[in-house]
Amino acid sequence: MKEDTAEDPYVVHRSLLFTVAYEMLGSAADAEDVLQESWLRWADVDRSRVGDPRAYLVRVVTRQSLNRLRTLARRREEYVGEWLPEPLLTAPDVAEDVELADSVSMALLTVLETLGPTERAVFVLREVFETPYGEIAEAVGKSVTAVRQIARRARDHVAARRPRVEVSRSEQQAVVERFLAALRTGRVQDLLDVMAPDVVFVADGGGLAPASRVPVHGAARVAALLAGPGRLVSALWLNGAPAARVEVNGRVAAATFVVRDGRVTHIHAVANPEKLTRLDTSPTRLAR
Repeated sequence: MKEDTAEDPYVVHRSLLFTVAYEMLGSAADAEDVLQESWLRWADVDRSRVGDPRAYLVRVVTRQSLNRLRTLARRREEYVGEWLPEPLLTAPDVAEDVELADSVSMALLTVLETLGPTERAVFVLREVFETPYGEIAEAVGKSVTAVRQIARRARDHVAARRPRVEVSRSEQQAVVERFLAALRTGRVQDLLDVMAPDVVFVADGGGLAPASRVPVHGAARVAALLAGPGRLVSALWLNGAPAARVEVNGRVAAATFVVRDGRVTHIHAVANPEKLTRLDTSPTRLAR
């Protein structure tokens, strides 16, 4: 008889485990690899000796993610141009959990890239999932005192670098829709009207697609870069926020936006085709 795995703790908590791994790695493909490795370890465990399966699984995924982060460090250093997280196609209802949507936003994940592996793990577990310090200490192999210090440093580091977002979901969506309409016209003035004067555009082509290799600053420069005819633009939800799929001359890019005071202040555009394989799949399930 085939064993029923519906109530297996790994199955029950899989969306949570994926979210933990993705937030630590910024890559859905690497997160899936970590989950596979974690499943193999879970399959060999004596379940009768596991008091809290959820905490145990989060600990396993954290350790595997840390191992993966360290092995990926060289790849990131050799990456061509700017490195952005792999965008995730999500359902619109993810945005209803404001804290979850914020934790997987491209803006925050990009800032997390500036943390070391342990700092990133501690930040994600403490600030996003409210994991007790004792459990974090066990997961990262540090003392509770050390983890508290790491958490404080990471929190201050992120707070100093992350774009401030203080808009409602409806305002965010309205501004993004205006921006997409401007992209469709391809006119410089239409783009200028919806962007903040100090807008920042960051693109990730990975050496596999045309993209600026450094951030572009200022509305005039960004508008000149994005203006032009022939763009096929469609709306979708990425990383818990309204976003865009843009196709130009057969090349596809995914863009997410930060909005403040009714204008777009940051644009993150991923054109690396290796990071866009999930755009045509079902939305990814996330959980906290």
